[in-house]
Amino acid sequence: MLQKGEHTPQLEEWHDKLAPVVREARETLRQIKPGKLALRSGCERDADGDFRLTFLWQEYVVSGADFTVRWADSGDEAPSFFQSLILTYLVTADGATPSSRWIGFRELPDGMFYAQAFRGYTGVRLVRELEGGIEAFCRAAEKLGGEPLEIGDAGYIFTILPRIHMALVYWEGDEEFPSQARVLFEDTAAHYMCTDGLAILGSQLVGRLLKAVW
Repeated sequence: MLQKGEHTPQLEEWHDKLAPVVREARETLRQIKPGKLALRSGCERDADGDFRLTFLWQEYVVSGADFTVRWADSGDEAPSFFQSLILTYLVTADGATPSSRWIGFRELPDGMFYAQAFRGYTGVRLVRELEGGIEAFCRAAEKLGGEPLEIGDAGYIFTILPRIHMALVYWEGDEEFPSQARVLFEDTAAHYMCTDGLAILGSQLVGRLLKAVW
């Protein structure tokens, strides 16, 4: 089942672009040698020559013949929303080595122009809709398999795609300052996904965490 997060301008715009994104990505991927594609993206290849990867806690198989994306468990073709993100990841991946350095959305290419909007539907939304404060945040993050990160009062790292790592960080408020939360990206994120796509991944991550609270 397709799990949708909040509808944001970036998400709606992405939906409008899905068909050409998928078509152009498949054309580009046909020009890349399979071994090089697997090496750059960190995907595994199976005996049939297909690519396997995990995206937002769901396993997918990407056909090595026509680059159709399917759910690994059912074999059904994935919705175009997920196909476009996965294929964009494969096209963009250049094999850059992750450095474990964390940056904010405004430090991504052209991210400064959309940083305020991104903060509104990620960090601000998380604080607004989270019931239970920092304890609920930690409980949900651990349920999703987050790895502790020593930033803020509580922080966790999540593997969204094989080479895309993102973090959620939470600062507990007090009488003087309200609680705050942020989505952070490993500084190689732009080597694996366009900024619009990373914005959507941030929104999806926050939505998944909020659903995992209870």
